[in-house]
Amino acid sequence: MLSFLHSADWQIGKPYARVQDPDKRARLRQVRIEAIGRIGAQIAPTKASLLLVAGDLFDSPTPSSSDVSAVCQAIGKLELPVLVIPGNHDHGAPGSVWHSPFFQTEQRRRAPNLQVLLERKPLVLEQAIVLPCPLLRRSDSQDPTAWVRQLDWSALPADRPRLLLAHGSVHGFGATDLDTHLDTDHDADEENPASATNRLQLDGPLLEQLDYVALGDWHGLKQVNARSWYCGTPEPDRFPRTNDYQGGQVLAVTAQRGQLPVVQPRPTASLRWLPLTVELQSSADVERLERQLEQLLGDEPGQQLLLLEEQGNLSLEGHRRYAALLERWEAQLLRLKRRGHCGTSPDAQELADLSGRAEDPLIARVASDLQRELSSTDDPDTAAVLQLALAELHRCLPAERCA
Repeated sequence: MLSFLHSADWQIGKPYARVQDPDKRARLRQVRIEAIGRIGAQIAPTKASLLLVAGDLFDSPTPSSSDVSAVCQAIGKLELPVLVIPGNHDHGAPGSVWHSPFFQTEQRRRAPNLQVLLERKPLVLEQAIVLPCPLLRRSDSQDPTAWVRQLDWSALPADRPRLLLAHGSVHGFGATDLDTHLDTDHDADEENPASATNRLQLDGPLLEQLDYVALGDWHGLKQVNARSWYCGTPEPDRFPRTNDYQGGQVLAVTAQRGQLPVVQPRPTASLRWLPLTVELQSSADVERLERQLEQLLGDEPGQQLLLLEEQGNLSLEGHRRYAALLERWEAQLLRLKRRGHCGTSPDAQELADLSGRAEDPLIARVASDLQRELSSTDDPDTAAVLQLALAELHRCLPAERCA
């Protein structure tokens, strides 16, 4: 019986281009390297004797030298063999990281336990037979597992489990499908869009010869069949698209020849990617949202990314409070992504106060002009701009009073 860990899609060096703050981008990148240590923390409790990484260890086929050194150092601290195949992001074509003298030197010096499998041929180990299906280019129109079907199974040892290691989509299910069909604003993996190729055919005759299929490419946890699993990325890199989407784990697997594997997800995530849907109709709703976020953030702000899906309409004063709240969240969160729209609906008293400010005739005149244009337009886009202008005018009032 063999116990091992299955991981994939570390994507070290992911740039997080949509995060504007460079310090926060650096933090997100560092957390992905630190996830290697959290995977290592699962070795002892699971009694794992092997770690399989099913592609995309790096986010690019040409990562920076600093990322290469950091990864080799982190892997070298893991007290077990680490077997890696290239994926579509870090494919094994000539000129990629795996062929570079710098990587090869760092691997020998810092991570002698790391073995990169660049050839499609059986690797016979004392405790298992590993069948690697590395991607040797970013997009492969041929099934990377096709070579396995040509094997003479009788020539392989019959006393140890057979582990297939592959990266790609299964029967139309993979990272491409997530990015294309579930992410309507194209933010799933905008920095490195997935490929429509690299399709894996895991049919019955092949599965009968295997004991476990370790898959990479899909960034969430997914069981494909009784023997095949996507482990997901050890550190989440996107907001959940569905209620059952689960990222941030490594799989602890127990396998033996001729038996179904036993698979247990083990948590490895450090950061939390939080989706939140709100409808705002009053200042009381804003206060309620503030309390809700305080509970979600807890005592450790700076460890969360928030997708805020907003709708509703707020008064001018409600928008002022909401804007102040968003400014604070922008500072505390690693990322605040807003989706949807919260409109502006000034109440009658607010409009009267703005247009009737005898002590501020300029503000009063501008407010009156904006209200007149707002009442005469039928264009929703123009109305939204006018409402925003009124909100900005109202936001300036405290400063005007203090002047």
